[in-house]
Amino acid sequence: MDPNRQPQRLTRHVDRRGVLAGGLVALGLTVAATAARPLARPFAQRFGVATPVVPDAPAGDERLEQRISTARGRTVDFYTAVPAGHGAGRGLPVCLILHGGSKFPPDFSGLGLGRFVTDAVRRGAPPFVLAGASGDRLGWRPGGPDDPQRMVRAELPVWCRARGFDTSRLAAWGWSMGGAGSLLLAEAYPGLLRGVAAFSPAVVPGDDVFSGVHQLGRLPVGLWCGRDDSLYDMVRSLERALPAPPVAGGYADGRHNFAYWSTVVPAAFDFIARTLAR
Repeated sequence: MDPNRQPQRLTRHVDRRGVLAGGLVALGLTVAATAARPLARPFAQRFGVATPVVPDAPAGDERLEQRISTARGRTVDFYTAVPAGHGAGRGLPVCLILHGGSKFPPDFSGLGLGRFVTDAVRRGAPPFVLAGASGDRLGWRPGGPDDPQRMVRAELPVWCRARGFDTSRLAAWGWSMGGAGSLLLAEAYPGLLRGVAAFSPAVVPGDDVFSGVHQLGRLPVGLWCGRDDSLYDMVRSLERALPAPPVAGGYADGRHNFAYWSTVVPAAFDFIARTLAR
């Protein structure tokens, strides 16, 4: 038995029937739990709600479990998603997810992440697995008894290996503070990752991401941000500071939310798949 497994662990296989989760008005998002079709734009237009775009693809083996994190000093949610048609994902490489400040692993299936990874493979991308765990609301910085960065580096790969995933091939993807955290992880541990995809990373010139940017070397980086995002100018400054230009990414109309980020997930997952391919 895995010593990190809580005796009464929660394992949730996602219901693939169409479900709309709550929080629509408060969050400005429609959260769809593995529905069989994309979210309807006419609904969004009718009620003036910015709606994420989720692909018309099924989720595969998608799980939400719990693990005891020594690095964080608590039990955390552990999410994984395998593309449909690839069983339990044995032998597949892993993209580590570092979330932002308002969406956590229990929200990932509702955001359609399992469906996005299936869609990427169906469009021809080499298959990979998504894996993420609960980080701190204030960032993915190291330090003290609660160290979410150490959890990602030292514990997430162990939990993934126990599931049979190939942790010799890792990438990282995050949005907002998770985008900054993904870049920090790559800077702190050169050679750990094969690539980093960052959506609207929460950075400021002179912060720890900027000061360590030289550590990225020629690591493949994908960088995306909406032009209406308050972080847009900061992200453009980060792009200029990178030791090598991003190999993927771009800028389009959009704000700091999943209504925009969902439109660039396909491009990011194509980029991640390429970096993880043998």
